[in-house]
Amino acid sequence: MPVRLEELTMNDIPAYRKVYTQLKQDIKEGHYAPGTLLPTESELEQRFSVSRTTIRKAVELLGNEGFLKKTQGKGTEILDTSTTQRLNHLTSITETLTSKGYTVTTRGMSIEWITPPEHVADALMLSPGSKVYLVQRVQYADDRPIALMNNYLRANYVPGLEQHVNRFNSLYTFLEQTYHIILLHAWERLSAVAADFIESQILQIPLGSPLLCSKRISHIEQGPFEYSIIKLVADKYEYSVYLEGRA
Repeated sequence: MPVRLEELTMNDIPAYRKVYTQLKQDIKEGHYAPGTLLPTESELEQRFSVSRTTIRKAVELLGNEGFLKKTQGKGTEILDTSTTQRLNHLTSITETLTSKGYTVTTRGMSIEWITPPEHVADALMLSPGSKVYLVQRVQYADDRPIALMNNYLRANYVPGLEQHVNRFNSLYTFLEQTYHIILLHAWERLSAVAADFIESQILQIPLGSPLLCSKRISHIEQGPFEYSIIKLVADKYEYSVYLEGRA
């Protein structure tokens, strides 16, 4: 049995997370064009009324995610992330499809406060009796169903989540902007499964059609936060992995 983390209440959001979220949103929305330089640390200190240490921590996170590149003697450059997928970086299915030019919509969403199955509680290192939010969605790409999504989230970090049903497409972007949740790393396992009757009906594919099944445990600074099970129509989605050298 894994060691379980103590339940944590949602305290004041650290300043660096607020800065990180706002700068990331500014980059995604084009307020900072690729190839230009991020404002100086002094300018960002004044804008956000925080310390230089806070600014540096937020900028470091954005650099790790491939949004920024710091060059000695030049400054911090905004990188172009619109045309290529950032391999080995945490992205949602929605973000990946959108970056490839698809129009992504959510048709059908449910958010429930539940006692999770045992394997989910173990993955999230929850204490007995702890609750999670289960977010269920059907995702469409260019008006065709492509994915069934089940995301289990530690409830203490996202209070009132059920009030946001049908108000977002990308869960990760929503969590960043609304709850200032920063996903640091994840473990993901991929497998091939056959669509059962209900899945085939929802995804509008023949019974037994191949699906790509992704199971992912995503971590925040305090520990595991999300356990997701996502099933995608196999002939409409692909994963690309960069490999280098031999051990």
